[in-house]
Amino acid sequence: MPLQDEPRLKSLGWDTWFESRFWPHYDEGLVPARVSADYGAEYELRDGIEAVRGVVSSRLRDAGGLPAVGDWIGLLYRGGTSLIQTVVERRTTFARKAASVETRQQVLAANVDVAFVVASAHDVNARRIERYLTMAWQSGASPVVVLTKADVSPAVDEARFELEAVAAGSPVLVTSSVTGEGVDEIATHLRPHRTGVLLGPSGAGKSSLINRLLGREVMRTRDVHRSGEGRHMTSHRQLVELPGGGVVIDTPGLREAQLWAGDDALGSAFDDVEELARQCRFPDCAHDTEPGCAVKEAIVEGALDAARLASYRKLQRELRAVAAKSDARLRADERRKWKQITVANRVRERYLR
Repeated sequence: MPLQDEPRLKSLGWDTWFESRFWPHYDEGLVPARVSADYGAEYELRDGIEAVRGVVSSRLRDAGGLPAVGDWIGLLYRGGTSLIQTVVERRTTFARKAASVETRQQVLAANVDVAFVVASAHDVNARRIERYLTMAWQSGASPVVVLTKADVSPAVDEARFELEAVAAGSPVLVTSSVTGEGVDEIATHLRPHRTGVLLGPSGAGKSSLINRLLGREVMRTRDVHRSGEGRHMTSHRQLVELPGGGVVIDTPGLREAQLWAGDDALGSAFDDVEELARQCRFPDCAHDTEPGCAVKEAIVEGALDAARLASYRKLQRELRAVAAKSDARLRADERRKWKQITVANRVRERYLR
């Protein structure tokens, strides 16, 4: 079955990778569409022609495969609100540990190519940036660090230097949504049909940056406080198309940026620490009291910040704890499944006697 408007779908990020995975669903009467907004009970979807409203089918909901902004889905048109019948395999998944007692994954955005880690020049927190960069590497996207509000900060160079020290080789862009500085560089990362997500705390200027990229006020923002800090307005994740090509996802500020699985992401976010660790005398060096520790030596010489090593260890412990809890939950689910099967077999045997 031909695509309903292939050029328009392509502008939303559709390519042969997704098409090959969607093809069997054409026989089911479904058409591809991309989730552009999540309103909880309903979703906004773009099918290459228009924006339509959709709800998750009971079959998909029972299977637990709820879509996220950026997902490609199989849509069944019907009068009024259409049905989301399936979620196409994700190429990348931007996720965190859900802010709850239960250890489970919360997908924030899907099929992201570039993760923009946003920090205000008034509030550069190196430890927070390290956490966001780890999340970006976990997702499978390429991270880019964005310093905003350069027009109102008297210490832009110092802020940029601090970010470059923790960016682990990722590009660092200095921007201003007021003057337009650095905005074209952001747009270049998204052309011609790439998907970006803006990740950062409330008030970092993410929505203002999107408005500047669009050339008009689309995302709601509040006036900047006299301290220079923004006031966050985004209440849901939303995907918008850029006039020069590419799409970008705005996200609410993350109150809890808890990491999900993916211990290997630390190797990308902290490549300097791991490179030093490979030079230690002992392969299992804990960088504590062992002799011949290259990491400790680098700290003494000022080549490595002790706070960065502490951050690395903290994130490493967090990831290992999540992995252990996830494994325990999976084992419990498996035991529960087999217990149910055993009980069902016993009932069946009694019935057949």
